[in-house]
Amino acid sequence: MADRFSGETVARVGRHRLTRTELEAVLPGGISPADSAAFSERYIRSWAGNLVFLDVAEEQLSKESKDVTKELEEYRTALLKYRYEQMYINERLDTVISQEEIKARYAADKDRFTLSVPILKAKFMVISHDSPEREKIMKKMVSSKAGDRDEADSLVTRYASRYLDLTGEWTDASALAREFGTDYITMLSAMKKSVISIPDGHGNDRVAFVTESMKAGMTAPLEYCVPRIRDMILAGRKHALASTLEQDLLDDAIAKGNFVIY
Repeated sequence: MADRFSGETVARVGRHRLTRTELEAVLPGGISPADSAAFSERYIRSWAGNLVFLDVAEEQLSKESKDVTKELEEYRTALLKYRYEQMYINERLDTVISQEEIKARYAADKDRFTLSVPILKAKFMVISHDSPEREKIMKKMVSSKAGDRDEADSLVTRYASRYLDLTGEWTDASALAREFGTDYITMLSAMKKSVISIPDGHGNDRVAFVTESMKAGMTAPLEYCVPRIRDMILAGRKHALASTLEQDLLDDAIAKGNFVIY
């Protein structure tokens, strides 16, 4: 920390004082002296700004305007209700979702699973344009023979500087496009048959071998929608628990004689 903050009090605003101990308590660990000094400067200015604002507000506002008792109680009530509701839901939420539930939700809500961007399955590599095995890999990757594709996989792990096998699951075209350093429209416009090859300007080729693809506007396959469907089902269960909680509490209070309407 810079020498200017070596005293016990590092800043003062009116009657308010910020001590060195308080400042050190908020400093991130493991940062350089220069970064520590910069962080301290920002923190002190923010601390002072809040207090200057508070002092002026205390001085200028009327007694009625400064009375925030009602607002604080309302905020406390809302916060405690929220925290209890979350505890209640977390303790009772059934997170087990069967495959049958997922399939049923998919069938019932298919119109909600329209693809906004294309998706695909592919293998991606970054390989030097001068690699002695580049052409061999390119040919065997698109071969219809399983043996050729296996050989290509073996070669690419040895000669490519980056290799991703994304054939096991559907991938958003935007995610693959980031590997090319471009947008998915530009990426897909470079595709010839099932191969996308774009030079990176540094002597390498970024290449994708697309095995399957689906266009935007089509209904997404079930396997691609599973994470979203799980979230939807869990959200529905949480809502159901939350919507009955208050009525259950009221019913319990009535049964115990704690809630009476006169």
